[in-house]
Amino acid sequence: MSKRVLLEVIDLKQHFPIETGFIIKRQVGAVRAVDGISFSVNEGETLGIVGESGCGKSTAVRSISQLYKPTSGSVIFDGIDLVNASKRQLLDVRKNIQMIFQDPYASLNPRMTVRTIIGEPLDIYRKRGMLDPSVDKHVIEKRVEDLMERVGLNKVFKNRYPHEFSGGQRQRIGIARALALNPKIILADEPVSALDVSIQSQILNLLTDLQKEFGLTYIFIAHDLAVIEYISTRVAVMYLGKIMEISRAQDLYKNPLHPYTKALLSAAPIPDPVVERKRKRIILTGDVPSPNIERFGCYFYDRCPVRMEKCKTNIPPMKKMDPNHEVACWLYQ
Repeated sequence: MSKRVLLEVIDLKQHFPIETGFIIKRQVGAVRAVDGISFSVNEGETLGIVGESGCGKSTAVRSISQLYKPTSGSVIFDGIDLVNASKRQLLDVRKNIQMIFQDPYASLNPRMTVRTIIGEPLDIYRKRGMLDPSVDKHVIEKRVEDLMERVGLNKVFKNRYPHEFSGGQRQRIGIARALALNPKIILADEPVSALDVSIQSQILNLLTDLQKEFGLTYIFIAHDLAVIEYISTRVAVMYLGKIMEISRAQDLYKNPLHPYTKALLSAAPIPDPVVERKRKRIILTGDVPSPNIERFGCYFYDRCPVRMEKCKTNIPPMKKMDPNHEVACWLYQ
């Protein structure tokens, strides 16, 4: 695997304003959906991001892709800071950054045929003069057919509409659309969570095969720990808009360090009744705090079973435990 850094995220924040007033609006607070995350993604690897619902995973990938304009921070892709890039630069870079969305029922236009959905990115860039002049309608047609077959769809169905396909087939259409422009990185926002378990494995295997074939890099969002373990090279654990721990997948699952990571892994079932009976569950007390509140200590303080007084007023920095394992916890400082 190449060690070249393809994407670097530096202190990324995504705050959504809370406003009051009908005619004259006034900001009275902010939802801190993503509150200062930093990581890098190497070319050819899969970075999995895991955490509870509402922890900021999906918002993070939408901010990285600039579907949301970040509040602050940097997203550097191939040496270009996307946060401060011009519209022309951003349009050019977006050929190399594509997304697969969570809901295959909502992410496809029901008024478009499969051919139009998959070919639309190519049509847009061709009309803007940003593709090779040899790419005409016939080339796009052939590309659509090739992509359909590559993701396991029969090309004779290219003139059908999304409602004529199952959930798994619709997700394959979404994958084909993401591949249309030969991207370098794909941001997959829980692409299998809306699918049956048997279909999930098919889609995961397809994504793994495509990665090997095209040298793709993935950021893969999921709340299913088994899915993340299966597909990821490295894993980042998020809680309340912050990254608590980031490590190689095998190290994280064998030796979790952060109390939150340990609690998450203890909640995941193991398909071995003997091991499952002996295993100790870590039960977290209380609810996830509101992301509207500005915090000055560890974000996990309210629910942490091993919290110290220091944790209440000081945010722990990320500390490298080894070259591939970092954790934000005062226990290891």
